[in-house]
Parts: sequence; structure tokens; C-alpha cells
Amino acid sequence: MPGDWQPFSMQTVATGDKRYKDRIVPFKAHDGRLLELIHVTGEKEPTRGPVLLVHGAGVRSNIYRAPVRKDFVEALLDHGYDVWLEDWRASIDFAPSQWTLDQAAINDHPAAVAKVLEETGTDEMKAVIHCQGSTSFTMSAMAGLVPNVRTIVTNAVSLHTVVPRWSVAKLNCVSPILSLFSKYLNPHWGVEAPGLFPKLVRLLVNLTHHECDNAVCKGVSFTYGSGCPALWRHENLNEATHEWLKNEFGAVPMSFFHQMAKCVNKGNLVSVSGDKGLPTDFARTVPKTDARFAFFTGEQNLCFLPESQIRSHAYFDSLRRGFHTLHVIPNYGHLDIFMGQAASDDVYPTLIEELDR
Repeated sequence: MPGDWQPFSMQTVATGDKRYKDRIVPFKAHDGRLLELIHVTGEKEPTRGPVLLVHGAGVRSNIYRAPVRKDFVEALLDHGYDVWLEDWRASIDFAPSQWTLDQAAINDHPAAVAKVLEETGTDEMKAVIHCQGSTSFTMSAMAGLVPNVRTIVTNAVSLHTVVPRWSVAKLNCVSPILSLFSKYLNPHWGVEAPGLFPKLVRLLVNLTHHECDNAVCKGVSFTYGSGCPALWRHENLNEATHEWLKNEFGAVPMSFFHQMAKCVNKGNLVSVSGDKGLPTDFARTVPKTDARFAFFTGEQNLCFLPESQIRSHAYFDSLRRGFHTLHVIPNYGHLDIFMGQAASDDVYPTLIEELDR
């Protein structure tokens, strides 16, 4: 737990036959919450500057290190980048809480960026951001809270929030009902369901999802998106990854779903806290950032439709023609962009090319 942290720790992480070292670097969010960065080092000293990897909701930074031939962290290390993973308040490594995107945008990401700059002694850095790490980090950037981040590679969703029709129905009709019984949803209830409501949700998942025998995979599809599965294409995952993901999803608060419903109904990011540091409607404000955005999405993304990133790129391109880029990756969905068994060949080179630009 965060309150039990030591100032620094070192551990060795193995992914298949690959090895690298982690240095755990705790930091305080601007509201005092204890969070952590993981500084990953390989066999060689980095020849490029720092890059921050930001995970999505109800997971942790480990999503970038699936048990594939070469994970995304290894690809960045091999290319010479100084790799930092951010575990923000949505990480399942921390006790569940009723967080919002606003809280992460104001408190978590600016503090994480500041800590990386302090640790590295640099004055500029880059970021790769995914899903709700992407929406909240985009909020930080557009509000001018992370001015030292010069290149932002965003996957799946950023400014605009376009989801399948069934997802709209779930956000507007199902989530409010579920929130009467629980403050959280948790795909891991498929493995361990502590209480009557989690057991009922597990039963509902089993009645409605028959795409595989992995209880967490099915729980993920029930919780996020509209596909079977919702966050990846099964054919893109190796067996080890499909099994590994059972321990990579945890509780996500209903407070997040309430905010996302407002964003989806509006069509773009909106803040809910009333904090003067954030615009109420992000699509109606001039971004306070000069960062270059590279927008990525899987062509078959069933969590946030590709239209999300297409619209966001069009918005940013209208402000600075030809500066930002868009990549719609064929035969990929949501998280398999990073976790796919062939992503090191199909996707990573383009992601890294955008970081290099």
C-alpha cells in the first residue's frame, strides 16, 4: 500500500527471456495522494530523453509489459529511450477510490511529469498515453498543466469520446442502476466475487458473454465497450497474455462512469469538478499547449470507436495544419495495440517513429 512505501526500491522484472530493472520512485500528487513512478532501465544507458507511459482505468502500468516476444517497454529501451511508467490514482496497485478524470488531470499527471524532470535533470520529455490515462492527460495538456511535454502519443481516445450505441445505453441506463448497489465495478469478480452483488454481476456476465472461457476477459467486455471481446481481438493475443490479463484488471469507480457518460453525451471531454484550472468544455477552448499530438487507434476498436481519434486529430489539425498525425491501425482493437503478440512488428515501429519526430 502507498502508506507503507520505502523511499526507493529496486527489483528485477522478467518478461519471457528478457530482463530489465525497475526503480520505484514515489511521488505526491498535488492533492497529497501518494502515487508512484517506475523507472525502467535496460542493459545499456539511454541515448534519448525520458518518455512517460500512462495507463488507463482499472489497470496499472504493467499493461505495457504483456508476456509477448517483445513488449513495448523493451522496444523503447532497445531504441534508447529513458522509460518511466506512471501509476496514477486509477492504478489497481492502490486501494480503490472514487476518482475523476479532473482529479488526475489537475493533481496526478503534472506532479508525475515534474518528478521525472527532477529525476532526469531535463527540461523536456515525451509521453505515451492510453485510454483514460489519455483523456485525463489530454485534459492536463490542454489546460497548460504539463508544458514540458513536447510530444504526446495518444491511443484510443483523447479529446472526443465516441462509443458504440450499446455503450451509450450502458453508460446512461445500466451504470446508474448498478451504482445503487456498488461504488465499483470489477472484472476480477469473475475470479473472486466477494459478496452478493459481485456474484450477481458475475452471473450476468456469464449469461451474456460466451466469447471465451476466461472469466476476467468476459468481465472486461461487460465493463468496457460493446464487443465480445471489447478491448482486444482474441486472435491478436497469445495464450500467455490471455491468461496473464486475469490479474491485470481491478476495481473502477462509478464516479468515472458518471463523468464518462457526460463526456459521451457531449461528444468530447468535459470537466465535472468546477475547478477553475480546467475548462468546462474542452472542445470549446483553445489548447494551452504547443505539444505535437500523434493520434492512434485500432480500426476495430469497440471500446472507443476510431471516430474518436479521427475527430480529435481533425480538431487539432484545424489549429495547426500538418503538425499533428493520425494512425488507424488495421486489424487491431483497443489494448492489443500494446499487448498484441505481433504488435512489436505491426504497431511499435510507428509508435516509436512518432516519438522520434
